[in-house]
This record gives sequence, structure tokens and C-alpha cells, in this order.
Amino acid sequence: MGHAFSALIAFKQAQAAGGQFLLRIEDIDQGRCHAEFTDAIYRDLAWLGLKWSEPVRVQSEHYADYQAALESLKKMGLAYPCFCTRKDIRNEINRAPSAPHGPEGAIYPGTCRVLDSAAAKARIEAGDAHALRLNLGAALEITGQNLIWHDELIGPVKAEPETLGDAVLARKDTPTSYHLAVVCDDAMQGVSNVIRGKDLFHATHIHVVLQKLLGLPTPRYHHHKLLLGSDGKRLAKREKSQTLAQLRADGANPKALVAALLGQLDG
Repeated sequence: MGHAFSALIAFKQAQAAGGQFLLRIEDIDQGRCHAEFTDAIYRDLAWLGLKWSEPVRVQSEHYADYQAALESLKKMGLAYPCFCTRKDIRNEINRAPSAPHGPEGAIYPGTCRVLDSAAAKARIEAGDAHALRLNLGAALEITGQNLIWHDELIGPVKAEPETLGDAVLARKDTPTSYHLAVVCDDAMQGVSNVIRGKDLFHATHIHVVLQKLLGLPTPRYHHHKLLLGSDGKRLAKREKSQTLAQLRADGANPKALVAALLGQLDG
């Protein structure tokens, strides 16, 4: 229902503005994304009465677009290989109790940022698994520190990308990251307004940096509240929240559900 809530807000705002509601399938995590899940999204949203512009952009069909953006960042000297595992990063942070933390936890300490280029190249050629990270310090030397984006609920926001640090741009098994992919998608689809949950508010700090570096427009953002269950926890699959498919199978009235969800709109 949390996903339905977000989709309904976007749909209603697009209608009010005389614009288009765009549905995008963000399936870059091929280990977790399967065709039956995509089909379920279409069924669920159609059951709620939503209609969207065609064709739907499916991220796994557009890796070439993300690779082109990544190559641009490489040419600018802003992407570096990172061979650290999650365990490596945890250990490094544990060795430095005063390591800075951001909204998503401890910030990557930049271990591989200073790795000798020849050594890094040798490890890549040897097939060592690695990610590509944004050298945020170097990026901000290009963009400047005074990046502003607009949130429809709170107004102008000064970007604070340092709260996320050197964000991942791609991994060996996934040739892009959420951050890079959505920035490219929004520009290529002509998105003017991004509507998403407050849990992605901090991601926008990195997104505006990438937009500036790649010469892409910055949309207006609307980060709405998250739906919570009776226990105060966010509605999510991992919390075993009831799915729309279950509600549909139980004979729920979609119009009543839409009204109930939109009735919770207060930002």
C-alpha cells in the first residue's frame, strides 16, 4: 500500500497539472527483480484505476545510457574503483569510532580513493570485484558548494551531499546505481516533478550533484510522508505488510482503498 500511496500522489498531481503520469520499472538489481514482479505492479496499479503513458521505461533495457553517463564522469576524473566489501567498510569504520555518520549510517571512509592507479588497474585486470564511486570532493570543486533544489513541501533546500559521501555509481554485477540511473532517466523522460517518499529525501543531495556534473536539469521534488502500520513501522514487504494482491483476492473495493489512501494526504 505504501507504493500505491506514492503512485496515487503522483497520478493526482499529474492530473491536476495537466501533465503525464509516468511509470518506470527500476529493475537494475537483477538478483531481486523478476518479470512476475513487474507484471504484478501493472495489475495492482490498473486495479486502482491508474493509467500511465506508454512505453514504460524499463531500466534494464537502458544500460547503454547509464554507461555513457558513467564514461563522462570517468573522463572528468570523478569515478574511482572501490574494492572494499561491506565487511571491509565496517571494519574500517570500527577502527575509527569518530567516523562521520550521515542519514544512511556511517559514511564510506574513502579507503580506495587514494589507491595507486596502477595497483587499481592491476586488480581490475585480475578480475577483482569492485564498485565505482563518485569522488565527491573533486566533484564539488567543479559544481561548487551552493547547489539548491526545491522540495514542494519545505521549499528551497541546500544540497548537503557530504552527508552521503562518495556514493556508488556502479558495481561489477550491476552496471549502474539507483542514483545514476534515475538522474539519467528523469532527464531523458523530461520529468518535471519527482514524487517519492521521505525515505529518499537524502538521496536528492547526491542527485543534484550528478545533474550538475552531467549538464542535466534538476526537477522539482515532492517527498511525501511514509505510510505507517498500526505498530508505527513503515509499511514494507520486509515487515510483512498486506499486499494489494491479497486485498484484491479478499474482495477489497479499489475505489474505497484509493479514497482511504488519499485521505491520509497531509504531506
